[in-house]
Amino acid sequence: MPDSTDFELSRRRLLIATAASAAAAAATKVSAQMPSNAQAAATGALPMMQVSFTVNGTARELTLDTRTTLLDALREHLHLTGTKKGCDHGQCGACTVIVDGQRINSCLTLAVMHEGGSITSIEGLGEPQDMHTMQAAFVKHDGYQCGYCTPGQICSAVAVLDEIKAGIPSHVSADLTARPQATALELRERMSGNICRCGAYSNIVDAMTEVAGRTA
Repeated sequence: MPDSTDFELSRRRLLIATAASAAAAAATKVSAQMPSNAQAAATGALPMMQVSFTVNGTARELTLDTRTTLLDALREHLHLTGTKKGCDHGQCGACTVIVDGQRINSCLTLAVMHEGGSITSIEGLGEPQDMHTMQAAFVKHDGYQCGYCTPGQICSAVAVLDEIKAGIPSHVSADLTARPQATALELRERMSGNICRCGAYSNIVDAMTEVAGRTA
């Protein structure tokens, strides 16, 4: 008669072998169903994806690593270097662009998330020979010093005035049911995410106030 200990060992080996076989079969099945990007990641290759969007009025199509930020897509792939990389953590606002009418920090969003979107960078607002009214106001009121943050400041300023026109309240809006006004307090609050290390804040507010007065 076989020893009971031998029986338990044989049973244990059988269960282990069965589990291992099932796991191997499942792994093979999952591997066969893995999308190409996942397979690429598993093998160390870059996961790529095609993305199409409109940038400054021009249709653009790129094949990108899915981890590419919108900021890097603009700067490194489309060579639109007006948009600046500052903190790369969404804290300084230097990378602000306008996407589908809303200002965003382009360092905090992936390019592939904006398939079919409309993106406006500083280059799309105006050129030296044909400046946007906000760009001209920044020049007039000396709304910059080193200029590094200026593209993000201007993109944000343009979007801020559109927010006020649309009646979107801010944290300092006294009456949430009333249409907000482009007061210095409102403008400073809305622009608080755009840092100017040179301290040109008062001049930036002056520039925005002038443009708001023209477009009211």
